[in-house]
Amino acid sequence: MTQPIFVLAPDSFKESMTAEQACHAMQRGIQQVFPQATCIHVPMADGGEGTVDAFIHALNGQKIFCEVQGPMPHQKIQTYFGLVDDGQTAIMEMAKANGIDLLKKEERNPLLTSTFGTGQMIRHALDLGVKKIIIGLGGSVTNDGGSGMAQALSVKFLDQLDNEIQACGGSLNQISKIDISELDTRLKDVDILIASDVNNPLCGENGACYVFAPQKGATPEMVKQLDANLQHFASLVESTLNVDVQHVAGAGAAGGLGFGLMAFASANIQSGAGLVIEQTKLAEKIAEADYVFTGEGSIDFQTKFGKTPWAVTQVAKQLNKSVYAFAGRVGNDVEPLFDEGFTQIISINEPNCDLETALKNAEKNLEKTVAKVSLLLKDQK
Repeated sequence: MTQPIFVLAPDSFKESMTAEQACHAMQRGIQQVFPQATCIHVPMADGGEGTVDAFIHALNGQKIFCEVQGPMPHQKIQTYFGLVDDGQTAIMEMAKANGIDLLKKEERNPLLTSTFGTGQMIRHALDLGVKKIIIGLGGSVTNDGGSGMAQALSVKFLDQLDNEIQACGGSLNQISKIDISELDTRLKDVDILIASDVNNPLCGENGACYVFAPQKGATPEMVKQLDANLQHFASLVESTLNVDVQHVAGAGAAGGLGFGLMAFASANIQSGAGLVIEQTKLAEKIAEADYVFTGEGSIDFQTKFGKTPWAVTQVAKQLNKSVYAFAGRVGNDVEPLFDEGFTQIISINEPNCDLETALKNAEKNLEKTVAKVSLLLKDQK
């Protein structure tokens, strides 16, 4: 019997496995049944956690370590971004500088947090002479409209007395003048791509504040203040730079960092999962495969709105390949996903398994569940 070829293209399983660890667990399960099977690892991401590592893995890149400001002022963190394409392209996740996991729950306050560290990462990449920067916007703890990022790139925000303001979510309403005369000129020679699957505009009930700020520590009163501050900031940006991007889909990503990158760095926004699929040449790999295995921590009705397993499945569907998706949690509302091209959606946990146990045993459970599915595939042959 010829040994099958599997493409393994999962996203990370939040708080339990990286995408790469999930690939290895899948391979161990497959090779319990098909010892000589070919397993092609394509760890995926959608602009959030794991995006940098997915690019480095797929494109044989390297990690560049640097120190930047964390989400809070005076917080220094050691972080890294990726360098691929013979040093021509930098890949970064804003969450590695200003992400929600860098603060304890009680420390989170979107009135105070800033994207300054993300701007410092961009500056580090510019110092290396890159021609393109890809920035994943998932997992932020900020709500400053990208003002901190812009400040790190030498934009000045001034109050009515021409005093410089330290930009953050809570100070945007104090800005009366924006001075871009010293904005880093190297940005003009670099293509900046935003990798994000968030389609929210900057302001309003579907914007950055009302939808995302509560999970970053905002009270209902703070949400109103933050939204008003962003509206003030956007109006000032429009009158100063003659740029109106607050209503563009994705402007509200990462607390408005999408807006800031479009306004100050002329960035373009793309689907995060789509960008990773394109760069990793996933379609070429799936074309050679017999089966595609994907997955992430949770699969439910939201999966079809651009999440990694859905994006992978769309590629496989065009190539008429079977897709098996594995998840720690499978929602009760996944039936429409089968019309989208999923062959099977499988929970790796026993029913009623508590979260702590599920997270602790995730790799083992993924391996075991993949082995069971592989056995069924073998019996079908």
